[in-house]
Amino acid sequence: MSYRISLLDKSPVAATETASDALQRTLYLAKQAEAWGYHRFWIAEHHNSPHLASPSPELVIAWILGQTRHIRVGSGGVMLQHYSPYKVAENFNLLASLAPGRIDLGVGKAPGGLPLATRALQQGLHQQEKGSFAEQLAQLDNWL
Repeated sequence: MSYRISLLDKSPVAATETASDALQRTLYLAKQAEAWGYHRFWIAEHHNSPHLASPSPELVIAWILGQTRHIRVGSGGVMLQHYSPYKVAENFNLLASLAPGRIDLGVGKAPGGLPLATRALQQGLHQQEKGSFAEQLAQLDNWL
């Protein structure tokens, strides 16, 4: 039996570091994962935390794709409750066009941060109009 090994990175910020330091380490880890033969490198989404430097996995994914050659890179995962399924599909369709066969989209249901961040991310959204999580996933699948 063969296995495909992947890594998930949250871009942790150590006590003596900046977010830039943490993101540089994330890039280094992605390059090492590729050199070691890992199948995929996942980027996590977390908001309003001074200890985690990745609130936008799509941007980090694009940055890593530009500096690696073949490892798959994905979100582990986009917190769909905060975003339009259409916009998430647009972002990931664009990434897939930039790096065909190398993009993975993981979707999460958790808020990805503390209540303050959730309120800020959902300001102006009417959750009842978005539908259930299952309906949002179906919309996302349709747009992908």
